[in-house]
Amino acid sequence: MLAEKLLLHVFVILVPILVYTSFFENRRIGRSPYFLGMMYGLSAILCLAVSYYSYGLYWDLRYVPLVLSFLYGGPIAGGITFLSIIGARTLMNGDALLFGYISIALAASVPFFYVKRFWRQQTKKRIITAIWLGIWPSFIMLSILISWRYFSENPIHNLSELLLYILLFGVIQIVAIGFASMLHEAVIERRMMNKEMQRAEKLNTLGELAASIAHEVRNPLTVVKGFLQLMKSQEKQNGDNYQYLGLVLSELARAEAIINDYLNFAKPQFEKIERLDLSTTIFDVVSLMHPLAIKQGVELDSDLKNEVYLHTDRNQFKQALVNVIKNAIEATDHGGRVKVSLVAAGQNVRIIVKDNGKGMTKEQLSRIGTLFYTTKDKGTGLGTLVSLRIIEAMEGKIIYKSEPGKGTEVSITLPLVRQLNDGKSCTG
Repeated sequence: MLAEKLLLHVFVILVPILVYTSFFENRRIGRSPYFLGMMYGLSAILCLAVSYYSYGLYWDLRYVPLVLSFLYGGPIAGGITFLSIIGARTLMNGDALLFGYISIALAASVPFFYVKRFWRQQTKKRIITAIWLGIWPSFIMLSILISWRYFSENPIHNLSELLLYILLFGVIQIVAIGFASMLHEAVIERRMMNKEMQRAEKLNTLGELAASIAHEVRNPLTVVKGFLQLMKSQEKQNGDNYQYLGLVLSELARAEAIINDYLNFAKPQFEKIERLDLSTTIFDVVSLMHPLAIKQGVELDSDLKNEVYLHTDRNQFKQALVNVIKNAIEATDHGGRVKVSLVAAGQNVRIIVKDNGKGMTKEQLSRIGTLFYTTKDKGTGLGTLVSLRIIEAMEGKIIYKSEPGKGTEVSITLPLVRQLNDGKSCTG
């Protein structure tokens, strides 16, 4: 009878996830913690309503919705579910009401304090963590049972049956929370995949538009630049128009550089693929950026302990890295520090550019990679986009981490070709 009740509870627990994916996944209300809290609160109340009463306790899976609401909905959703359980348990009354309150409070304490750490983990670790946190209420249930029997002075006549109940309760609870967390992770993964697809579609559309416009604009610019260079060579150095021709040519060169950035954004051109020493290449880029760092009053260091090799276009890789380091330097106040590190990570290599500048908010971080978005007073945001497209074309990825007032960390992960045992370390 207990097994039948608990299996019914598993279905009740899965209903909120099924309802969410069927009707509310693409709606604004579906992302509200209040909505998730009410759904899981109702699920917990139903579990209590059809609970199995034995040995002076209500055997049910009310704590599974409680744990899930805290982990996947946050403190607000968890708090709503917690209050729902408290209210339902109060209405049910019973001799062990005080022990029920204690049980609910203890069961909610661990997931409540673990929420932030939970979201720092990867998908598989989150599922395992959810299962471990789901085991916690089973220990609470056992402790409450022992305490209740001790204070009520009622002996346990059938110990083997009680142990079977506890074992059955624990196993079904683990299965319920494991399966529910897997469904939650599948929903999260699908949501992230949809966002990535939308982002890729927008970038492709913008890339095609940028490429067509850039090609059309670059052709007349090339003709104008050619005639101006010819006029400059014919104009005497002390002529009236000589200085103006130099100024016009420099502005044309700047316009041409912007157009080339657009073309790189549309489709990075890897003209010469070669095997390059990554630590040496990064050292060259750091050396190149030193004058800018000195001008900004920023200390620029590098720590390149691992000698690794990549197959890629040297110039394209340098351009991507220059953009990232330049952004870090410009975001750092006078007297600040920017550090470039190279770390081997399994089959990949990670380049970390870390500064202690002004940092970015979560909203600013979410907009990185959007065309024409920049945190600079002057800029188009194109440099960051070009870097992202180059790294993506190299089958790598860029991850930004930042906190306002503490700085920003940019992690570039690339597939590793070969790593040597001897190391190299340099400080600029």
